[in-house]
Amino acid sequence: MTSQNEVVNTDWHREIIKAELHKRGITFRALDVKAGVKQDVVKSVLTRPCRKYELLVANALGVSPETIWPSRYEARNNSYIRKVS
Repeated sequence: MTSQNEVVNTDWHREIIKAELHKRGITFRALDVKAGVKQDVVKSVLTRPCRKYELLVANALGVSPETIWPSRYEARNNSYIRKVS
């Protein structure tokens, strides 16, 4: 159970991400062109993790990818624990 002072980090909803891009006059097609990929490739980041495209979207919104998708980065940080010999 969370207290009132505890902030719950949840991923932004895909519609929020699209709306934030739209408010800035940015389309996923423009991000596809910027990345040099086929149409709708960058949009796939809304449902599947991809560091390269997460960074592209986050930079367009002026935030870090960790801000938009905290669960993805928490999972990545936990999976990259190095064993010390």
